[in-house]
Amino acid sequence: MNHIERVILESHHNKYKMLGDIRYLSNGTRKPLILFVHGFKGFKDWGHFNLIADYFAENGFVYVKFNLSHDGVSLDNPFEIEDLEAFGNNNFSIELDDLGLILDHICGRDFEVPKGEVEENNIFMIGHSRGGGLTILKAAEDPRIKAISTWAAIYDITKMWSEETFEQWEKEGVLYVQNSRIEQSLPLYYQIVLDYYENKDRLDIPRAAAKLECPWLICHGTKDETLDVSMARDLKACNKKAELLIIDGATHHLGGGHPYNSTKLLKHARIMVEATRTFFQKYI
Repeated sequence: MNHIERVILESHHNKYKMLGDIRYLSNGTRKPLILFVHGFKGFKDWGHFNLIADYFAENGFVYVKFNLSHDGVSLDNPFEIEDLEAFGNNNFSIELDDLGLILDHICGRDFEVPKGEVEENNIFMIGHSRGGGLTILKAAEDPRIKAISTWAAIYDITKMWSEETFEQWEKEGVLYVQNSRIEQSLPLYYQIVLDYYENKDRLDIPRAAAKLECPWLICHGTKDETLDVSMARDLKACNKKAELLIIDGATHHLGGGHPYNSTKLLKHARIMVEATRTFFQKYI
């Protein structure tokens, strides 16, 4: 398998760098491309994400994943959130702009995969959790996306926190969330709320879901402890053409964790990647 391990792009915001990697089988055949979008407190090498990348590469796709510019990881240590100021100043507009930059690179002349190995006009997207919401928003505004699959996606940004939390957040200017794995407090500055309301037409996930024209597979587990499975049904209600896959017993990370010590994908992750592959192959 070909693995291009370090692709570095500079965000349009604050000159932060984005580290990406690409996996594919070199066989002289042009292959469709998948761009994967990680979620909140996530990064491209989290848990079982590399095994998922290998699965799609082995099944005929060019698989691309990047750390978004303000996710808090660095080029030198892409496995932990260290830059708390970057993390705290992140917002959905920055992340959508990052995805646009990545798509421009994929479709441009400097893309690292040889032209004979990739169909740069045959692009699919996968997003997990918050990355699922971003995938919906980006696909609704960018016609280069041929089809998407969202995994345990958020439904509505404004419903992620209570009214009391918003009031306290506005008063104090910062909300701290826990990275319980390493007992770390992560700041979220109130600017993310202001950015949402300043750019609501662009960042309204239900609205984007309703107008989405490309094929869409919605995947969610019944035991999701982070985002309730009802969010998948709410997304489906926004777009009757979307396909819905509810995985019985699956949690938010589908058996994944960080670090991930197994060399195989567990049952629920396997169900989701196989369903997504089958879905995408219908539109190649």
